[in-house]
Amino acid sequence: MDRAAKKALVTDLHDVFKDTGLVVVAHNTGMVAAQSAEFRKKVKEAGGSVKVAKNTLAKLALKDTDAEGLSDLMKGPTVLAFSKDPIAAARAAVAYAKGNEKLVILGGAMGKTVLDAKGVKALAELPSLDELRAKLIGLLNAPATKIARTVKEPGAKLARVIQAKAAQGS
Repeated sequence: MDRAAKKALVTDLHDVFKDTGLVVVAHNTGMVAAQSAEFRKKVKEAGGSVKVAKNTLAKLALKDTDAEGLSDLMKGPTVLAFSKDPIAAARAAVAYAKGNEKLVILGGAMGKTVLDAKGVKALAELPSLDELRAKLIGLLNAPATKIARTVKEPGAKLARVIQAKAAQGS
């Protein structure tokens, strides 16, 4: 790789570290090309991306970003999975690591917060952003439904009492 290509890679990685919601760092010792391609596919389906770069270049790209604390994890054969959604990359990486012992989650960064492997696994178990939005909308709709039912109920009770009296009187 020539100097210009290295500089372009560092710039691209720097932009990734600045703009993503989550970066997951993992060791990929002994993964063959087919396994790497499958991992990339799983992360892409989840809405993320995967990059493999030399650790020295990744450390250069980490400078002056929120994820700068990840530089300690950049040792050995590492792979970076990242996504704008703070859960997508973690969920895909943890799910793939469960089925493939050659991918070992080292940690990650969400904004300025550096996570260890347990933190990434805990993050992967959280509901996605869309699921949280659906729950929030459900919670917001529930009081309105209850209010409408409560307001409507006295009139319905009165109508049932009148109907019962009318049926009794006939």
